[in-house]
Amino acid sequence: MEEQKAVKNHRVLLVNRKTGNFSGVLDVLSFDVGEVLLETERGMLTIKGEDLHVNRLTLEKGEVDITGRIDSMVYTDGGQNGKNHESVLGRLFR
Repeated sequence: MEEQKAVKNHRVLLVNRKTGNFSGVLDVLSFDVGEVLLETERGMLTIKGEDLHVNRLTLEKGEVDITGRIDSMVYTDGGQNGKNHESVLGRLFR
């Protein structure tokens, strides 16, 4: 019998476009003051803005807090919907 991985919830809480709390985060792939790229339970999430900072990162719990001016949040890879995600490096070296 095949064991299925339980899909965790993915939650985004954005307050006044200045503070973002994210759960269901699998990995932080890159970040700088203009862009943060998160791998979440629901696909890749690109956050763009100005003066962005990752204040709290707890990958064991899948939580990330970001501050700065958040201008946009865009999901890609959303068609996988909870399937076991492969890391970016894993996809590069297939």
